[in-house]
Amino acid sequence: MSKTVCVGMSGGVDSSVAAYLLKKQGYNVIGVTMQIWQNEEQASVSENGGCCGLSAVEDARRVANQLDIPYYVMNFKNEFKKYVIDYFVDEYKHGRTPNPCIACNRYVKWESLLRRCVSIGGDYIATGHYARVVKLPNGRYTLKVAKGAEKDQTYALYNLTQEQLARTLMPVGEYSKDEIREIAAGQGLAVANKPDSQDICFVPDGDYAGYLETEAGLKAVPGNFVDIHGNVLGEHKGIIHYTIGQRKGLGLSMGHPVFVADIIPETNEVVIGESEELFKDRLIADNVNFMSIEKLDKDMRVTAKIRYSHKGAKCTISMLDDEHVEVLFDEPVRAITKGQAVVFYEKDYIVGGGVIC
Repeated sequence: MSKTVCVGMSGGVDSSVAAYLLKKQGYNVIGVTMQIWQNEEQASVSENGGCCGLSAVEDARRVANQLDIPYYVMNFKNEFKKYVIDYFVDEYKHGRTPNPCIACNRYVKWESLLRRCVSIGGDYIATGHYARVVKLPNGRYTLKVAKGAEKDQTYALYNLTQEQLARTLMPVGEYSKDEIREIAAGQGLAVANKPDSQDICFVPDGDYAGYLETEAGLKAVPGNFVDIHGNVLGEHKGIIHYTIGQRKGLGLSMGHPVFVADIIPETNEVVIGESEELFKDRLIADNVNFMSIEKLDKDMRVTAKIRYSHKGAKCTISMLDDEHVEVLFDEPVRAITKGQAVVFYEKDYIVGGGVIC
């Protein structure tokens, strides 16, 4: 008897082709779009490229009709508010730079969607992510870098659980982006040439500080720019306007480029430093999730990525205590940012990851 898979359809080419590929492989495919927008205005703003706006629903429904599969829009408004928006606001309030897509993947796209899909008879969930689910000889599930490595999305999926991975299909991970577009065009899918969505879906204009002030009511309180010795250099607009490594928009006339080196919410200070002061050879992370191994019993050599666009750096990881992992880099890395994920790789496989603290 054929297994049933619920495909999270964002209205984009990747998830549309994922649904096509799985149907071709013999699965009973159900298309699902997650309704996450908090109000109608936000939904319409998301029309231009947002992954879950009103146009996403129309595009996904059109593709589902073309593929002749059942299609549903499921309301995940409350889950998205709790696990993504509230988290996003709280992190900025505490001087950290969050990655809301990682939180959305773990708690909304997987935990909530999987639960809902199982309740309607689904065996698996699937997405259009560029990653590959593999089961290792030790019996554990992990993610392998996508075949089209230039589009690899494993970094943003490092904190999925073993139970979630066991019920996940990612057919797009076996192809390059160009191949996916070719498949879509070959099947006449209306979204074959649709551009990829950019930025955070609930902040489509990229103005995070503006969103935090107008939508979340988080008031930006001006404070001091200081150097690494505590000397006052000027006044900043509020810590929500800044992130580690930032150079533009500081409004400081120092005669040469300077950067945000640290953010101290307790004193409402933004620390300014030279480029070389952004390089560090050590970080500590919490909220650790291991994939390829059950736990870290001894020091381990891995490659770590400290942000989505980071190429990765050789390092040694070890557990400081039950909740914290220490990462010692062979060479200093630039702009380690509190709140971002650090993800550990062994060759092309995820070992695990955590949140830089």
